[in-house]
Amino acid sequence: MIQIKNVSKSYKNGVHALKNINLTIDDGEFVYIIGPTGSGKSTLIKLLDGEEIPDEGKVIVNDVDVGALKHSKVPYYRRNIGVVFQNFRLLPSLTIFENIAFALEVIGMEKQEIRKRVREVLDLVSLSDKAQAFPSQLSGGQQQRVAIGRAIANHPKVLIADEPTTALDVTIQAQILQLLKQLNENEQMNIILITHDLGVVASLAKRIEVMYGGLIMEEGTTEEIFEHPTHPYTRALLHAIPKCESGCRERLEPIPGMAPSLANPPAGCPFVTRCRFACEECKKGIPSMRAYSDTQSSRCIFTKEELDEKEKKEEEK
Repeated sequence: MIQIKNVSKSYKNGVHALKNINLTIDDGEFVYIIGPTGSGKSTLIKLLDGEEIPDEGKVIVNDVDVGALKHSKVPYYRRNIGVVFQNFRLLPSLTIFENIAFALEVIGMEKQEIRKRVREVLDLVSLSDKAQAFPSQLSGGQQQRVAIGRAIANHPKVLIADEPTTALDVTIQAQILQLLKQLNENEQMNIILITHDLGVVASLAKRIEVMYGGLIMEEGTTEEIFEHPTHPYTRALLHAIPKCESGCRERLEPIPGMAPSLANPPAGCPFVTRCRFACEECKKGIPSMRAYSDTQSSRCIFTKEELDEKEKKEEEK
């Protein structure tokens, strides 16, 4: 289980990356964390990986208080955390087999066990026939599969995938996401997928956390987020996604403006400068989370019903 309790994180340059984040991820869950650049997603990864410690609150992973670990213990903790980066980070001078093996060599696994495990991993990621190839000889999708294989080689309990489908075409994106889903189901591995693209998660996500301006703005199941969004930012994201409904031609609505600077955020709700429903009350403080069900809540002064009414009036104009 992963528990993030009242976590805040700031940097010396004035960036307030995370503000009072609360998040619980149960064993075996596949969770998508969505947000634009500058929403605090990368800082969240660093806290989970032990690269950073929170200013306030606690990050607990499988009963380990990550922020309280001694520096010398962090490498051992990381053996239970696999991280997949968007730019692969493969060693170009090593073969695919050697890239995966290297992750096991550094933790002292015996050579015979390494050979056995690497073969198992290559089979899992469907690259057994590419074992002796070099990264430069593989496509982008194949390189990402190698990166996933390397991340899971040591049987981690948690896999964090940071924008794993960026720069891949739609078909390859689907293959990578399907691979992650299989790992979650077959290996009982917690998977946290970080992305800025809500459309990527539509067919696979079971639970979604929407971040903006260092805050979790909405959380819920996939059905709740896509069918009954309760925050203006989530609604704006959905309006900007193409829908493939038969006979339906819908105009996409881009979100105006830019995401706020975490070093100089607007007063009140961080989405206030881009929200079409914003009012003076929105500038007075950060709204509290409002629960709509056991699984869905959002951070807005307006209720879902009030937002529905506002949208209806706009459509009638």
